[in-house]
Amino acid sequence: MTGLTQTANPGSGRTVISVDAMGGDRGPAAVVAGISHSAKKNPDIAFILHGPKDELKQLVARKRILDGRVEIRDAVDVVSMEDKPRDVIRSKTTSMWSALESVRSGEADGVVSCGNTGALMMLSVVRLRKILGVDRPAIAVLWPSRAPQGFNIMLDAGADISADEHDLLQYALMGASYARNGMDLERPRVGLLNVGTEEHQGRTDLKLAHDLIAQNAHVANYDFVGFVEGNDLPADKADVIVTDGFTGNVALKTGEGTAGLIGTLLQEAFKFSPLSRLAALLAYTSLNRLNKRIDPRRVNGGVFLGLNGTVVKSHGSSDATGVSSAIKLAFKLAQSGFSEKLAARVASAVSLPQDADSTNE
Repeated sequence: MTGLTQTANPGSGRTVISVDAMGGDRGPAAVVAGISHSAKKNPDIAFILHGPKDELKQLVARKRILDGRVEIRDAVDVVSMEDKPRDVIRSKTTSMWSALESVRSGEADGVVSCGNTGALMMLSVVRLRKILGVDRPAIAVLWPSRAPQGFNIMLDAGADISADEHDLLQYALMGASYARNGMDLERPRVGLLNVGTEEHQGRTDLKLAHDLIAQNAHVANYDFVGFVEGNDLPADKADVIVTDGFTGNVALKTGEGTAGLIGTLLQEAFKFSPLSRLAALLAYTSLNRLNKRIDPRRVNGGVFLGLNGTVVKSHGSSDATGVSSAIKLAFKLAQSGFSEKLAARVASAVSLPQDADSTNE
């Protein structure tokens, strides 16, 4: 499949993250800069980097912090954003395929890619397989909120455009497990996205899902707050918000667009006159804090839930900060044994009576 360039022994007791260096809009330079940022902050992390060997060797050589912590796997082909998922799974020479193989073989503890979302999901399902009991994997994203932890989890964000009541129950179970392991919430609050909060509102499948999620709350160790609305996404009402992939993806893109618009309008307002520029200077510290709070790069990383392995999808336009953020998330989930705990939680829901006395996963 690919050649191997051994630039390091990335193991050495460290958590190893497999990184697809190709496929992002900014190219491999941004990815290498991102893993360099992560290496500076975390001495317990190492990498297997996948892509064109010669190009990656040059980029890695410029980052002294990566000495002894990166292994390069030569992968000659790249999955572009225009490639169709069904075509991608036929090629075993892409950097994306190679990155997933490192997790499948047990060489790496998690994988990060900026590439084509549909292709990454399909390849992940093919190579890593779904957890027993999961019908539809989901993409979980972090949403800035007023909750104490600073973020809420929303899923599905676009893995599958449809979901019935049983899928939504699985999303609730997986989202709650993610909240426990990724955000250290012992008993997360789970809400089901709807057009209103009254139990009689919404489609039939949502009403059925409402009942199923409520019935499983005690056994699965979460608090079900019932239906929530779109304005609850950034609120302190639910830590995990469950919806189908079509609705979730529209909400996500709308939120990103709104955040970008607010940022642009603020810049225009503070550049309007000399007095407004002075006001911006006086408010610099507060504005900088706000910028960090809503900066999508710092909460970058959609987690693929329901697979036998940790897969984090970084935004296609991620810069070094965004890539580093996705790697940080993959590292934390890998260290917590998240995939194994998630599999146990989903399996427990298949036979609820046997799970009545289970503890947190």
